[in-house]
Amino acid sequence: MISIVIPVLNEAEMIGDLLEHLSKNSTQQNISNIVVVDGGSRDGTQDIVSKFVTLSDFENVEKWRVDNPQQNYHEVANNALSHKILDKNSGKVSRLSVSKMMKDPETCSGLANQSKVVLLDSPKGRARQMNFGAKHAQGSILYFLHADAFPPKNFDELIINEVKKGNNAGCFRMQFNSKHWWLRLASWLTQFSWRACRGGDQSQFITKALFEEIGGYDENYIIYEDNILINELYKRREFVVINKKIRTSARLYKKVGIWKLQYHFWAIYVKRWFGATADEMLAYYKKNISSCN
Repeated sequence: MISIVIPVLNEAEMIGDLLEHLSKNSTQQNISNIVVVDGGSRDGTQDIVSKFVTLSDFENVEKWRVDNPQQNYHEVANNALSHKILDKNSGKVSRLSVSKMMKDPETCSGLANQSKVVLLDSPKGRARQMNFGAKHAQGSILYFLHADAFPPKNFDELIINEVKKGNNAGCFRMQFNSKHWWLRLASWLTQFSWRACRGGDQSQFITKALFEEIGGYDENYIIYEDNILINELYKRREFVVINKKIRTSARLYKKVGIWKLQYHFWAIYVKRWFGATADEMLAYYKKNISSCN
């Protein structure tokens, strides 16, 4: 079973379409839960995600009802909206934001075949958010996905089949949603297993056991965190490229400029190759890329 972990920060433009896409292009029985981890959005991202939160919240309300039989069921359901709920597995309190709660237990039981969408709050930082989401993942396979990347049809079956073959980590080949010749070439190159062709926009699946063995994402890296994990996987020869296309937005290229952004991405890659620290790479990114947004 797969847990999909999606870090978000001000992704109101994309996140709703992505969650619908995931539902339409996978088999619900293969998805343990979809964990959206928000790093402090202010554009309505949480409100959009909340519309998709269903079964996971009913289960928590049911726990409350069992643990607190003296309380009125409907009152508990109402109070569950955007309140803190104790995660009994981790022993920590996390906020599950809900916009729609069906209060009739019989009606709620009909949600059993839907994916469990959970919305969590986390300190900003993609590595932190993804590690936090992984802690709340219920599946034995983790699938880390950016909010502007749309995986291929039956992506869940494709991932599970690779794990069954003994391939414990990997990604899809990528296709930018742009007709620019360079981005088309860059997309074409991602079908090959070369390390230089890898990146977080291609998504990342990894067994939970391997992820925990590695220690998760290195939270010292505010940028380039995907590549640090990928480097570790390549060292272990634990990586496979699934020859199906994940469709990724070229929005950052459009904002910064294709050649300018590509140059700076190469520069960051080379800086890391020559031993640049996480702070040095972040400073370069802020100066040359973030300032362009």
